[in-house]
Amino acid sequence: MGTRSAFDEIMGQGGSTTPRPELAALGQWLEDTPDAELRRRQQSAEATFRQLGITFAVYGDSDASERIIPFDIVPRIFLADEWARLSAGLIQRVEAINAFLDDIYGERKILKAGVLPEDLIFGNPQFRPEIAGIKPPHNIWAHICGIDLVRTGPDEFFVLEDNARTPSGVSYMLENREAMLRLCPELFREFRVAAVDSYPDRLLETMKSVAPHGSGQNPVCVLLTPGHYNSAYYEHSFLADSMGIELVEAADLVVDDDIVWMRTIAGRVKVDVIYRRIDDDYLDPLVFRPDSMLGVPGLIAAYAAGNVALLNAPGNGIADDKAIYSYMPEIVRFYSGGEPKLPNVETWRCREPQALKYVLDHLEDVVVKLVDGSGGYGMLVGPTATRAEIETFRAALIAEPHRYIAQPTLALSTVPTLSDSGLAPRHVDFRPFVLTGSRGVQVVPGGLTRVALKEGSLVVNSSQGGGTKDSFVLMDGGNVQAQAMGGMSQEQRS
Repeated sequence: MGTRSAFDEIMGQGGSTTPRPELAALGQWLEDTPDAELRRRQQSAEATFRQLGITFAVYGDSDASERIIPFDIVPRIFLADEWARLSAGLIQRVEAINAFLDDIYGERKILKAGVLPEDLIFGNPQFRPEIAGIKPPHNIWAHICGIDLVRTGPDEFFVLEDNARTPSGVSYMLENREAMLRLCPELFREFRVAAVDSYPDRLLETMKSVAPHGSGQNPVCVLLTPGHYNSAYYEHSFLADSMGIELVEAADLVVDDDIVWMRTIAGRVKVDVIYRRIDDDYLDPLVFRPDSMLGVPGLIAAYAAGNVALLNAPGNGIADDKAIYSYMPEIVRFYSGGEPKLPNVETWRCREPQALKYVLDHLEDVVVKLVDGSGGYGMLVGPTATRAEIETFRAALIAEPHRYIAQPTLALSTVPTLSDSGLAPRHVDFRPFVLTGSRGVQVVPGGLTRVALKEGSLVVNSSQGGGTKDSFVLMDGGNVQAQAMGGMSQEQRS
C-alpha cells in the first residue's frame, strides 16, 4: 500500500496538486515559504526540544539512549465539523470503556449476557482479580485515555487501539504547539485554531474532581513517577510542573492505617489523588510484584478503603488489550445502547479457527499483532516483511494462535511532510486525549499526530523512527471550545 493511493489530508484524494478548498490558505503558505525556510524553522524547534530535554529512551539501542522525537513543521488540520464528529465518537467510546471496567470488576453483566467469552477475561494476564469488587472514587476507571485513530478518507476514521492504562505523548502535543506559535505565527492569523494549552488545568481539574468524598475543598494531588530512568520522565516532570503539583517517587510516600502520606520537609501531608505513571505490576509490592522497588506498600489497601484516588485505576489493562479491542463494537453497543460512532479496524482473532486459517493464507497482506504488545514491537507488517519474517510469524501463530490478532493493511492518510528532497506525503496516525472526571467527559481539541518519516512506511512509533506534527483543530464560530468542554456549565469551567 504505497503513499500514492492514499487520501492526503491537505491535498485530498491521491494525486491532487491543489489543496482541499477549506485548506487553501495552508497550500498558499507552503507555496510561499521556501523549503530552506521551513527547514530552518524545523531545526530551530528541534534545537529547543533538545535544550528542554524533551527526549525519550529507546530500550536496547546502544548508539543513543536518549533522542528527541523528530518534529515536522507542516501541521495537520481538522475542520470543525470533522472534529465535532470525532469528539462525539470518542466520548461514546470512553464512556463505554468506563462502563465495561466497572462491570468486569463488579457484576459482570456483559459476561452473563454472553457478549464476551469468559476465558477472554479470566484467562487474560491484564485482568487483575486483586481489584475485583473495589470501587474507585466516583466510579471512574479510565480518567485519561489516549485513543489511537487512523484515517483512510474524508469521512473515514477508525480506532486502531485504546490506551486506558498510562497513555503518554501529551507533552509533545503541548510543546509542538508552543513551537508552532513561536515559529509560524502567521498560520494562527490565517486559521482560528483551538487552544490546547489548557490541558494541564483540565487534567488538574479532573484529578480534583475525583478525590475521595471528604477530601475537603483543596485535595492534595501528586504525580507518581518510576523515576528519571523512565523513557517518559520528561513528560512526568513537565506535567507535574505545569499543574503545580508534587512529582513524587515511591520513597516519598508511605501508607499508614490505609491512608497515603507524602513525606515533606515540613512533616507528613495526606495525599488524596495520585496520577500514577507506573504500571500495575509495580504499583504495590504487597499486591502485585513483590520485588517491585517502584511501588508503595499498602497503596492498594488505601485505595480499596476509598481513601485515595488512582489515575488511571489499576486493572484498566483489560480494556486496552487487543483481543478485547476486537469486541469493542459489541461492548459499545452493550453499554450505550447505540451503534458505535467510531468503527474499529476489521480484526481477525487468531484464537478462532476460521480467522486463523484466513490469516495464515494471507500473511503477506495483513498486519499481525501480539494482543498485549505495544510500541510497534512484536508485530508483522505483511506487505513490507521478508519471506523469512513471514515464516517465523507463521510458526508463532500456529504455536500460540490465542496471542495474536490480525488486521488488513490500511491505506493510512498522508500529510505533506518535509523530507530530504522537499515536501512529500507521509503516513500519519493520531492520538487525541480524553479526560473523564466526576463532571463528565471532555476531549482536548488537539492531540498527538505521529508521522512515519520513511517513505511508504506505515509504522509511526517513535521507537521505530517516527516523528510528530502539531494538530490544528479549527474553530467554527467558537463551537469547538464548547464541544471540547463536554457541555460543562460556566461556573464549573471557571
